[in-house]
Amino acid sequence: MSKQRLEAFTDGVMAIIITIMVLEIKIPAGSGLAALRAELPIFLAYALSFVNVGIFWNNHHHMLHVTERINGMVLWANLLLLFWISLMPFVIRWMDDSHFASLPTASYGVVLVLSALSYIVLERSIIKYNGPTSKLARAVGRVDLKSLISLLLYAAAIPLAFVRPWISITLYAAVAMTWFIPDRRIESIV
Repeated sequence: MSKQRLEAFTDGVMAIIITIMVLEIKIPAGSGLAALRAELPIFLAYALSFVNVGIFWNNHHHMLHVTERINGMVLWANLLLLFWISLMPFVIRWMDDSHFASLPTASYGVVLVLSALSYIVLERSIIKYNGPTSKLARAVGRVDLKSLISLLLYAAAIPLAFVRPWISITLYAAVAMTWFIPDRRIESIV
């Protein structure tokens, strides 16, 4: 399989995930601002999830742009990433239905942690197959401090959801804001 097919497949799955998320948003129960305000928390959760999916998609695109070739391991690592990201609509729906209870909010963090770890596995699989002198290897280096800090914040947010779910959601949003701009290390090598 070519990297173009992998990228097209990933694009399609990401589009479906975003479509499912938007279809999960409930129509307000009335026609006034009060009805719209009642749906604001799930809209904000949708917006955060949309941004998170967009961040993974954007960085995935940049990573594949500097990838020369792929193999079976890269394909499986990509599927693992897509699996975890595909659970986002489920967890945001659960958060909404439970009024942002602790366990669903913590589960959102688990999905983010496992998505981030899967992204790292994909990145390392590509580097392993393309070699230590590949464009991607040169761009990302050995230690990615931003990814490590993001994982630590996601991991901290999981138990914090049992203290105050909004603390966790704030951490999830803070990590998303740091990733809003694509990885400049990859952009600089293109």
